Amino acid sequence: MPIEDRDDAYVITHSLAKHTLSDLRSADTEQVAFRNGLVKLGRICGYEIIDGMMDTEYVSITTPLADTTGERVKGLDDVVIVNVLRAATPFVEGLLKAFPQARQGIVSAGRDESAGMDADGNFPISVDYVKLPELTPEDTVIVADPMLATGSTMAAVLEEVTANADPERLLALSAVSAPDGLVHVREAVPSADLLTVAVDERLDDDGYIVPGLGDAGDRAFGTK
Repeated sequence: MPIEDRDDAYVITHSLAKHTLSDLRSADTEQVAFRNGLVKLGRICGYEIIDGMMDTEYVSITTPLADTTGERVKGLDDVVIVNVLRAATPFVEGLLKAFPQARQGIVSAGRDESAGMDADGNFPISVDYVKLPELTPEDTVIVADPMLATGSTMAAVLEEVTANADPERLLALSAVSAPDGLVHVREAVPSADLLTVAVDERLDDDGYIVPGLGDAGDRAFGTK
């Protein structure tokens, strides 16, 4: 199955997703290729969400020759993609190729690196900007952030999304996740389904994913 239901998360196992993630991991992948890789991975993840997590329905179609029955994906007009600035921007660009009609939200949130991790392995999170479309009970909401490390940022964003809404499905999508972060998000926002391309080994003492792929934002935008 392209999406495996494991104890800690749903994992996208598509061969092209794993291939693209391997390119992203490599320290030899330069800025433009890295950013394009995030776009490509976002598109693959979007198609896998459609194939593995969305229902279809039969519809009547009239071809130039006859009446027949076809099949369509249900709910494509009820998708909301939330961009967690900034590293998620190219990742979301790829998702939008799979969901071109999706409504979009933006949340600017980040951890306070200077404060360091607390005893529970979490960072204080600053949420500086939130702009979300109106959410309905029929919506599938995809909150995208390439890296799910401690889970502090993702949990804070999911709490913003669900503060005044209860969508039909809430997905926290990442390229790479750490086990501790998955546990944190699952406990903080149990209504969210956690979806990732890889569950890595651990966090280091600074809260970075190992082996990971480095700082996705810095690598995509050429900053340090």
